[in-house]
Amino acid sequence: MSRKKRQRKHPKRFALQNHIESIALKSAIFLFRLIPVDLASYLMGKGWRAFAPFNARHKRALKHLKNAFPSMKESEREEIVRGMWENLGRVAVETFHTDRLLKQDFRFEAVADETTERVLAGEQACVLMSFHSGNWELCVQPVTSHGVDVTGVYQALRNPEADKALRSLRQDLYRGGLLSKGPETARKILGTLKSGGVVAMMGDLREARGVQVPFFGQMAYANTVPASIARSCNVPIVLGRVVRKNGVNFHIEGRAITVPKTSDRQADIKAATAEIHQIFEAWISEHPEQWMWIHKKWAPPGKSLARRQADRAAVSKAQEG
Repeated sequence: MSRKKRQRKHPKRFALQNHIESIALKSAIFLFRLIPVDLASYLMGKGWRAFAPFNARHKRALKHLKNAFPSMKESEREEIVRGMWENLGRVAVETFHTDRLLKQDFRFEAVADETTERVLAGEQACVLMSFHSGNWELCVQPVTSHGVDVTGVYQALRNPEADKALRSLRQDLYRGGLLSKGPETARKILGTLKSGGVVAMMGDLREARGVQVPFFGQMAYANTVPASIARSCNVPIVLGRVVRKNGVNFHIEGRAITVPKTSDRQADIKAATAEIHQIFEAWISEHPEQWMWIHKKWAPPGKSLARRQADRAAVSKAQEG
């Protein structure tokens, strides 16, 4: 039985569970904000590095890393994945200090190409795409620090109270609004881009309904929405990366690409999506310990999705016939 069905069947139980989870999260936010961010980040990072390897996802990350770098020594892969856990632990607690970090410009150094400079100046609309490396939430810091309002797209938490608590910490990052994925989101994104705004979204998550592109020597499932939207609005995609330098200090880089626009729309979108992943791969290879290797990036579609895709393909073939 799915979570939604269980929630409909036992609404009071889920309401109580959501309330307890929300109280726990708000308490954690309060307590960690009492600790200076450098110390909190250090302690949480070391804690995750020590204890997270006992999680089953540790083996998944090692497997993905082995597939990506088959000639790498096992000890080196182990060190990289432990470094990944340390970075994730730091990100977890730094999220509670996001509003404060945005006011501390000394923690950030930014590098931008010509197109990205126009975005920073508020002269160019774009789709700003990041990936889960370093503290990816802070990728928009150079844009917001220049006074440009960014509209963010995110996956809402299942717990609405907890989601509200985390959204409040991000409001200074996304002054153009934070949109949860849903039917109305696409329309709002298009409106923002057409009016000259900036829309930020993640680009490295697995999307089995998208296309397959080469990624670390394997075919991976990729989201085509960013390329599709950028092509429709005739705006560039600015790829952003955040590299953790030392503790709570970051190097942020922006690199723009243009989505092709030929008579074959689907081919254009796939080409741009493949280029995005090629750049992500190069960046991840420079700092593999900072990327989230636990992603099921290369996993095939689930049975229900595969079945729906097969049904659509069968209908389409019948219609063509």
